[in-house]
Amino acid sequence: MKRTDIERRDRDIKRTRKKEEVLQRKSGKKADMSVGDYINEFYSLFFYDENQIYNLKEDVNILELFEHMKIHLPDKQWENVLRKAIRKTQVKEREKAFEELKALLGF
Repeated sequence: MKRTDIERRDRDIKRTRKKEEVLQRKSGKKADMSVGDYINEFYSLFFYDENQIYNLKEDVNILELFEHMKIHLPDKQWENVLRKAIRKTQVKEREKAFEELKALLGF
């Protein structure tokens, strides 16, 4: 075999291994989510306009994400996750939304 063929095979093998690793990480995503993952997940669940977030108390998915976050993140990071997710929406009434979420979470 030529050297270029051997190098091509090595690249293909590395690519295949990397794809397998990525798939394994994605399949176990919920179990080991980072703070940034929680922020993005909350942000994607919010229904909002330029003034406020509407679905804070009624949405079951938000409540389920709260429960998951309570289990997998330390208490001191909860406020950080909520504030950053709310900030990402760029609504005007951020503090009101934070207080509602804080009351739901119970801290």
